[in-house]
Amino acid sequence: MHSTENQRYALWLATALIALLSGCTTVSLAPVPPPAPRPEPTRPAPVPAPTPAAPPPRAAAAGLQLGPPKTPRNADELRRQAAERMVAANPERTYMGKPQDILLAIPVLEIELNADGSVRRIDVLRKPGQAAETVQLAIDAVHRAAPFGDVSRLPRPWRFTETFLFNDDRRFKPRTLDGG
Repeated sequence: MHSTENQRYALWLATALIALLSGCTTVSLAPVPPPAPRPEPTRPAPVPAPTPAAPPPRAAAAGLQLGPPKTPRNADELRRQAAERMVAANPERTYMGKPQDILLAIPVLEIELNADGSVRRIDVLRKPGQAAETVQLAIDAVHRAAPFGDVSRLPRPWRFTETFLFNDDRRFKPRTLDGG
């Protein structure tokens, strides 16, 4: 054999050996195209976190039956009955024990009523410096507890003020029920 034939034979032998080792059955010196890209595995779409449901505006909407309010005879009775109804309409959002020494927030609301005891308007008299969301929690609690009884026989304006004592768990106690 000549050296050129030896070189061809060595090249053929090397190619055959490579083909044999890679599992091919034919020998070809043509360039091999790159493999087709594999499809990306499908991933399930992310499930959005559930949004907390807004609390119902009234206790009746939550399935809580407060019963009809009594007709208050004076402003003090109106305030006391309103505070008791707020606690009854918001059992999971209130506490009745002694308030902690340092409260989380103390919003103060002025609630103006219609003659039938429904809420006409709520004004925020004191907004806490921290935990500002407690103002809305207090407003929602008032709406859930309404109506507060027929006030048409009481002198106008049909308003009362309530101070909400919020603890660190964001549960409140009306100050009226705290002896204040």
